[in-house]
Amino acid sequence: MAPRPTAPEPARVLPVIEISGSPLQRGRQYGEAVRPQVHAALGYYEEAFGRSAGLAWDRVTARAAHWLEPVRDYAPHLVDEMQGIADGAGVGLLDVLALNARGEVIYDKSFAQMEADGRAREEEPAEGCTSFAVHGEASGDGHVYAGQNWDWRAGVADTVVMIRIVQPPRPTLIMQVEAGQIGRQGANSAGLAFNANGLGGRFSDAIGLPQTVVRRSVLDQSNITDALDVLCRTRAHIASNALLTCREGFAIDLETTPAGHGWMYPTDGLLVHGNHYQAGIPAPLAAAGYRPMSSDSLVRVPRATEGLKALRGSTGPEESRRIIRRAMSDHLGHPESLCTHPDPRRPQLEQWTTLVSSLADLTSGDYHVTAGTPCDREYQHLPWNLYDGPYAQN
Repeated sequence: MAPRPTAPEPARVLPVIEISGSPLQRGRQYGEAVRPQVHAALGYYEEAFGRSAGLAWDRVTARAAHWLEPVRDYAPHLVDEMQGIADGAGVGLLDVLALNARGEVIYDKSFAQMEADGRAREEEPAEGCTSFAVHGEASGDGHVYAGQNWDWRAGVADTVVMIRIVQPPRPTLIMQVEAGQIGRQGANSAGLAFNANGLGGRFSDAIGLPQTVVRRSVLDQSNITDALDVLCRTRAHIASNALLTCREGFAIDLETTPAGHGWMYPTDGLLVHGNHYQAGIPAPLAAAGYRPMSSDSLVRVPRATEGLKALRGSTGPEESRRIIRRAMSDHLGHPESLCTHPDPRRPQLEQWTTLVSSLADLTSGDYHVTAGTPCDREYQHLPWNLYDGPYAQN
């Protein structure tokens, strides 16, 4: 029998930092605030890349350098921000770029080629996550909710931070990131939420943008159509799912790949996405005999959907938060369940867990997160409201 959620553990909270000013100033503030976490992240990935691919860290940064000029051409201010992070944390720019392009390095086709000794490297699983959007008739209290369980390597749990970026004239952002990253999941003062899921699969050799850059660029937009334009007109290097939700009560999901996009809309106001292709399998992957890399996603998506249907009976935000936390704490298939726990059958370096369970109330502007698995932790109510400050888009 799968374990049941235990009594909440309120003690551990995620660090919260706020940055503002020019891109370089923001980055320096960020790097100084998370210096220990950046060094811990670099230590973890140096060991992880060495174990999984036999790459020394200088070879990882050399691969990451392939993305420097594409990012500079597309968003020079984000390169400035990464330089500031490097300066503040006392590391190199390519170290920070490697943290931002870790998925691209893993899924680069050249990374997967057989090594000189003739051994093929095992393909890495896609970053796990289960994302949701709820609005309209699916939301009993009339609020618009968006969030996800972010599942990734347990070894980076202590590097996760919550960051608020004040960057006029762009919207103010709240995001959960690994220290040193300039974009991942979050929401902004325009009432737009972005949640993401790895999809897996390798495509062409052409260099596209790292996901952290694409995701940050989406959250830098002040309306849903501009956010969609970023996803439709940029070429990302790897496949990723993007779930966009806006406070007006609209959501859309895009399965973005270098070979084209698929899209989905909510059913009766509820949309859930995991780590397998749900809108359609891209032709290059179908031709190669596609199989989901995260087979547990086939369980997580329907379990989250069923659990979130209970929101229809909610009478208010407090009850809604309880329902969402309970739904996202599901343990069918434990430990590779919706609420993911480290699998003792795997080496410690390869164990996964739910790093953060997030919940953005786009109606009220409240943002809640758990510092780890939601089954045994209460939500941490962040000290910022999405719509605080002069740069909220009302």
